[in-house]
Amino acid sequence: MSLRESAADMRDELTRLRHALHRQPELGLDLPRTQEKVLAALAGLPLEIRLGERLSSVTAVLRGAQPGPTVLLRGDMDALPVSEHSGAEVTSQVEGRMHACGHDLHTTMLAGAAHLLAARRDQLVGNVIFMFQPGEEGQGGAKIMIDEGVLDAAGERPVAAYALHVISAVLPRGVFITKGGPMMAAADKLVVTVRGAGGHGSAPHRAKDPIPVACEMVTALQTMVTRGFDVFDPVVVTVGSFHAGTADNVIPEEARFEATIRSFSKSSHTRIQERAVTLVKGIAAAYGLDVEADYQVNYPVTVNNGTEAEFVGATVREVYGEQRFIKAPQPFTGSEDFSFVSDQVPSAFVALGACPPDADPGKAAYNHAPGARFDDAVLPDGAALYAELAVRRLGLAPN
Repeated sequence: MSLRESAADMRDELTRLRHALHRQPELGLDLPRTQEKVLAALAGLPLEIRLGERLSSVTAVLRGAQPGPTVLLRGDMDALPVSEHSGAEVTSQVEGRMHACGHDLHTTMLAGAAHLLAARRDQLVGNVIFMFQPGEEGQGGAKIMIDEGVLDAAGERPVAAYALHVISAVLPRGVFITKGGPMMAAADKLVVTVRGAGGHGSAPHRAKDPIPVACEMVTALQTMVTRGFDVFDPVVVTVGSFHAGTADNVIPEEARFEATIRSFSKSSHTRIQERAVTLVKGIAAAYGLDVEADYQVNYPVTVNNGTEAEFVGATVREVYGEQRFIKAPQPFTGSEDFSFVSDQVPSAFVALGACPPDADPGKAAYNHAPGARFDDAVLPDGAALYAELAVRRLGLAPN
């Protein structure tokens, strides 16, 4: 029986696990209930399991019957602080928390892959590391797991690493997409606090108004991007939070805004850090105000190894057919802390369309939206692809 057929036979079991995870979403690095469900799902398998110290991670190693190289498969587990309004049959039972990015599917697929590969352990040449990771949504859980030794869990560094990520819109259901080179953007955060002197709104000349200065910074950051960076090596700056003042006739003492900054190359990632801080400091100085600019480097660019990306494409086309694979024409502007893995191991990050059949992918709610819905039908395909990539990269010994 093929891996795809074996995964299809696990459909009900996978669906139950995904629903259990979806009903009880947890945030950040501390996911005790999620960890408990993962351990229960892996119970009885011939795995070497180690739990995280600083986070609720699960690292499981499957050692093949014959020695060989090591492959790492990663699935993230954390949810988002979003109140679910999806109208799906199974919804979050925790107010203000939701698996709006599909990490419950990733966790389920990875557990499924563990079962598929464990059943073929006697033929497997080499080792598989299953990386169940908390804290992808901004906490850098992958980096912490690397610091705690996930890449060395089998005794040697992996020769390849793979991660799957479902998408609730844009892609048709069941279609895989990836590419070599930059796949996901670097993500940084800029927090700017402009400090002036408060006063009466009718006499701004007797105060130092931080609001127009902060507003000028916001627009100047956009101009800097369009005039200071190559359009073919894009940078995105979005100010998503701006706070100042308490009343219409009061000039406040400070204004504060926060921006997310995305880039797709190491050179732009480095340059934007210096340029953004220099810009806001210069504008503040021009108006005689003080400014604090806190530039926080979060996730680097997720770069797919060209050979591994081609390998994924060839595997999908052979197992599922030509119509199930798309070579991405350009990177996604989202970010991923799988980038910390891809910085050290030849890797491929792969997206999978999970839009429900009753929704139009072009109009469906996208990941992170309270109305995002994901189709359970893709669970066997994700589990099977994880397993196929491991088996084909390592090889099976003849019977």
